[in-house]
Amino acid sequence: MELYTNLREGEKGAWVSICIYLLLSTFKLSAGFLGSSEALKADGLNNFTDIIASIAILIGLRISQKPPDDHHQYGHLRAETIASLIAAFIMASIGIQVIIQAIQHIANPVQQAPSILTAIVGLISALAMYIVYKYNLKLATRINSTALKAAAYDNRSDALVSIGATIGILGSIFGFPILDAITALIVGLIIIYTAYTIFHEAAYTLSDGFNVEEAESLSTIVKLVHGVKTLKDCKGRMHGNLMFVDLTVTVDPDLNVIESHRITEEIEQKIMKVKPFSVVLVHIEPDLSKEEVID
Repeated sequence: MELYTNLREGEKGAWVSICIYLLLSTFKLSAGFLGSSEALKADGLNNFTDIIASIAILIGLRISQKPPDDHHQYGHLRAETIASLIAAFIMASIGIQVIIQAIQHIANPVQQAPSILTAIVGLISALAMYIVYKYNLKLATRINSTALKAAAYDNRSDALVSIGATIGILGSIFGFPILDAITALIVGLIIIYTAYTIFHEAAYTLSDGFNVEEAESLSTIVKLVHGVKTLKDCKGRMHGNLMFVDLTVTVDPDLNVIESHRITEEIEQKIMKVKPFSVVLVHIEPDLSKEEVID
């Protein structure tokens, strides 16, 4: 099935993130300690949390590929969303730690300016993370993976964090040492905000939240199908990267079963044309509006 093939392909993005984060966190933490930069150490800790988050997403993608069984008749696709939720908690915990350390250094500033090496490491890291962001976003869009898309947005925030850390380091080098600790504080806040964004999207999906604009778009498609009199109900929910759509439409009560079935098939085909990864369930009811008027 193409859906599961895409999930396997999504693992490539998770592996790319893990490898790059492992490399960058090692370099940043080493350079941060050797070059006396709190901002770069905070950025390195940020990348360390991203390793754990990417591993959680990788595990979620792997579990999502398990076929349906007696206990999970809709499959295991929500494991991908649960992995995003776990990643958000991990990121938030490290973000809080970074903020606490930054506040301590602001209260007790160190007068030693960071090494120029730390600024170079920060700039290279920003470029590397931007490349990873573009790769993961392109892959996530193509395979319609919410977890990988969350990872891509995290990659983008990491690139911005590294740019901010570099600016703070340069400011500290040129005579404003407290800027390094202030930048570390900002990095911590960005980590918390990114964690909240990922958590909010995952919780929204797990609680069967569905985009209103998406529902309106689907409603328009259904109403334009020949033979549909009215659309009585339209519900949707996400199951991993698979969309479930439940519809209730009314048709001419004089239609036979074959004609009514033809309408349901056309509805399914039109929705799946714009939303390939979807399961559409259509319930047909007779349109009794004419009889009600006569009565």
